[in-house]
Amino acid sequence: MSYTDGDLAAKLADDAGKILLQVRASGLFGGKSLGKAGDQTANQFLCHALREQRPEDGLLSEEEKDNAERLTKSRVWIVDPVDGTREYGEERSDWAVHVGMAVDGVPVLGAVALPGLDQVLRSDQPGEVPAAPATLRMVVSRTRPAREATGVAEAIGADLVPMGSAGAKAMAILRGEADIYLHSGGQYEWDSCAPAAVALGWGLHVSRIDGSPLVYNREDVYMPDLLICRKEHAEMVLREVQTFL
Repeated sequence: MSYTDGDLAAKLADDAGKILLQVRASGLFGGKSLGKAGDQTANQFLCHALREQRPEDGLLSEEEKDNAERLTKSRVWIVDPVDGTREYGEERSDWAVHVGMAVDGVPVLGAVALPGLDQVLRSDQPGEVPAAPATLRMVVSRTRPAREATGVAEAIGADLVPMGSAGAKAMAILRGEADIYLHSGGQYEWDSCAPAAVALGWGLHVSRIDGSPLVYNREDVYMPDLLICRKEHAEMVLREVQTFL
């Protein structure tokens, strides 16, 4: 069967999420071994499927040995089989599966599955982002909220919303559960490619915290920071965060 890129991304994210739920429900793994089993099983599925369906494209996965050949490709799939391994292992719902694509470094397409919520959000099928409340809400790490994020939240009078994975945080804005996702603690390309693509597709602001664009498929896949929010809040947040850098 032939799939469009958008349909393929969504199907892969959804199917990988279902596989992860089955691995967890099996009861055969516990603690850290559950996260490892889930990561490896979902990664095998995603990478085999992408090489079968899009053999000419590049591929970068958190759980796969990096191949420099991707740097020669215009189209590169960037995947995270389990974003939020801790939350997955703790049987929480704030974890995700990321299937994104960058074309010439730009995150143009993506799907983020939230298997614990039985939902897949796609860049090519945008919905309407709910209106922001009077008091803004900023999603931050459950375990190590960054100083910059907490400082900006205090400066603009936003409430903090602790949450797990990067994908869950970004999708919380689309779902109407949050308004700003400001991260400065360091990530990798697979943490944000699919969420960034989906957020852009839904009309949100996406950038580094200095306002510059996110660029993918680089030799060094480390990504220090990002901001995802409604466009009307971007200038305010970017201005405030500079005082904490």
